[in-house]
Amino acid sequence: MSYIREDFLLTTKTANDLYYGYAKDMPIFDYHCHLPEKQILENNPFSDVFEIWLAGDHYKWRLMRNFGINEELITGNASNKEKFLTYCKVLGTAFGNPLYHWSQVELKEFFGCEKEINEQNAEAIWEECNAYIRANELTPQKLIEGSNVKHLFTTNEVFDDLTTFEKIKEKGYGFTVAPAFRADKIMNIDAEGYCGFVEKLAEQTQQINTIDDLEAALENRLNAFIKVGAKASDIAVERVCPVTTKAEAEEVLKKVLAGARPSLEETETFKGYITYFLMKLYSKYNIATEVHIGAMRNNNSAMLKKLGLDTGFDSISDTNSIGNLSRLFDKLNLENSLPKTIIFNLNPKMNTEIMTLMGCFQSDEARGKIQYGPAWWFLDNKVGMEQHLRDLTATGHIAVFVGMLTDSRSLLSYPRHHYFRRILCDYLGGMMERGEMTSDFKTVGKVVEDICFNNSVDYFNM
Repeated sequence: MSYIREDFLLTTKTANDLYYGYAKDMPIFDYHCHLPEKQILENNPFSDVFEIWLAGDHYKWRLMRNFGINEELITGNASNKEKFLTYCKVLGTAFGNPLYHWSQVELKEFFGCEKEINEQNAEAIWEECNAYIRANELTPQKLIEGSNVKHLFTTNEVFDDLTTFEKIKEKGYGFTVAPAFRADKIMNIDAEGYCGFVEKLAEQTQQINTIDDLEAALENRLNAFIKVGAKASDIAVERVCPVTTKAEAEEVLKKVLAGARPSLEETETFKGYITYFLMKLYSKYNIATEVHIGAMRNNNSAMLKKLGLDTGFDSISDTNSIGNLSRLFDKLNLENSLPKTIIFNLNPKMNTEIMTLMGCFQSDEARGKIQYGPAWWFLDNKVGMEQHLRDLTATGHIAVFVGMLTDSRSLLSYPRHHYFRRILCDYLGGMMERGEMTSDFKTVGKVVEDICFNNSVDYFNM
């Protein structure tokens, strides 16, 4: 039997009462994920549990590599069943890893399977889950609606096909799907194939020879995103670069479009200006900005060449760019162009630096205009979430927090919201029982409900 019980992660009666009375049944707003929108539109039934559970999930791939599993059984040509059985074997002793919890909860929530995941039970779990999939004809729509998801934002590059979102709306699902505008491939001027990305953008907008052309093209595409429901944008940088001038960015762009490679200094010059331009543009159209800081990507160049991007070879950067972030915010604020911004920080040693900086730029435009996003990626675990809540309550205001997201490519990731909700209720319940805060359940319960769903609905003007 599964070790996941009703009081999982809830260490006090008060925590139990908060979770089951206020958090458990709140809808989900997944305001940042990487689900493929075409898969949601096509809504095809899944063939087996591997296809739903392991395909494309680099969190799980990374855990298997840590156990010394051959890549053939991770992303190679081994059968779906062989890969699934191998993952169960690996997971059986991954004590303390969030996947050890998430996978067990996913098994119970989506397939009604109570067996503990390990090597001994792997074959039986494979058979039971596949029988459930066949009997219930599981589709993306059923998984999302069954998870009580009301809104989700995918993450889309500026030149992605947006007709998919119009077609999804016509389906009449019980949830909305909208794209978040992401211009990283246009910002990352040092990337191989950069000129090809600019050409793809030009095909949908106008010829791009100058920085003015590029800015006009980006604004054109942002308006196209807004027409299909976009409320959010996304920026991912290892570090925030200094804000530079349009003229300096122009020089770098012309050099690269002419076929040359930019230096590190030129790359940062261009990124610094484009980050500023994009945030100013988002402010103009009242688009919230989700800024992800601190991921050092593609560390293993051999595996990057073999498997491509987003396959589990990123890590936490130790780069500190808090001064540059301060100057970026200050410049935008002076120009009345600082958009609603959620900062996702991957390096926990920077929690309080970022939190205290955010407090310098709040306003009455929105409750929690500048947000400290939830524990993200490598911090998306019990230890990381607890530290995040301690830092958030110590230096900010928890009642305006926009809560959890999945940041996932997997349709089975929605129990992560309940994982967070249990930790949130345990954190607040512990303070209530220790007499460190009010014991008024109605007041605390309203804050819990707001963090789970209502605050994000208000923040993104849904």
